[in-house]
Amino acid sequence: MPSTTTAARRARARTPGMPTPWQMFFQQFLKHPVMVGSIVPSSDRLIRKMLGPVDWAHTKLFVEYGPGVGTFCRPILELMAPDAQLIVIDTNADFIRYLRHTITDPRFFAVHGSAAEVERIVRDHGHEHADYVLSGLPFSTLPPGVGPAIASGTHRVLREGGAFLVYQFSPRVKDFLDPHFSDIDHDMEWWNVPPAQLYWGWKTGEGAATPAPVRG
Repeated sequence: MPSTTTAARRARARTPGMPTPWQMFFQQFLKHPVMVGSIVPSSDRLIRKMLGPVDWAHTKLFVEYGPGVGTFCRPILELMAPDAQLIVIDTNADFIRYLRHTITDPRFFAVHGSAAEVERIVRDHGHEHADYVLSGLPFSTLPPGVGPAIASGTHRVLREGGAFLVYQFSPRVKDFLDPHFSDIDHDMEWWNVPPAQLYWGWKTGEGAATPAPVRG
C-alpha cells in the first residue's frame, strides 16, 4: 500500500535556505566527480524502470547505497507501505546532512557510513534482512576490495527472493555481481545522461519467491 499524499509532500519539502537538489548535486559533482559519476541526477524514466520489478506489498525494508540528493528516495517513499522503512547509506557527509534536512518522512533513515557495513547497519535498525537494495555506486572506481565486499555483504543481507538493483554507466559492474547472483536481469536506459546499464540480481534458493519480471 503506497504512503499517504501527506507523507509524500513532507518528503518533498525543502528547508528554507537549503540548496535545491540540482544545486546540491552539481556542487558535490564538482567536489567529488569520480564518486558522484554524473553531472545530472538520474532521469524519471530510469527511476521507473529500475523500481518496476519491486514487490512493494511485501517490502518492509528497502536500502539504498549512494542516495545523493534523494532522487530515488522520494519515489521509493511514495510507493512504500506505511509500516516499511527506507535506509540510505552514503560516505558523503554533505549528502547525508542534506537528506536529513529535506526528507522528514518518519520511515526514512539516512546513515553516514560505508555500504560495506550494510549488515551491521540493517541490524542496528532492528532488521534481520533487507527486501531490496538499490545502488548507483561507481563500482569500477571504488578502492580495491571495496566493490567485492559490498556485493558479498549485499547478497548476505538480502532475504530469499529479494534483489540487488544496480544502475551503472559501465557494464563492468556485472563482474561484481556474477560471483554472488546466478539470476541476473539486464536492461538499458538510453534516456539518461549518460545512458545507464540496469541490473537486477535476484537472491534465489530453496523457498525463494519467484522474481517479478522486468518491466521496460
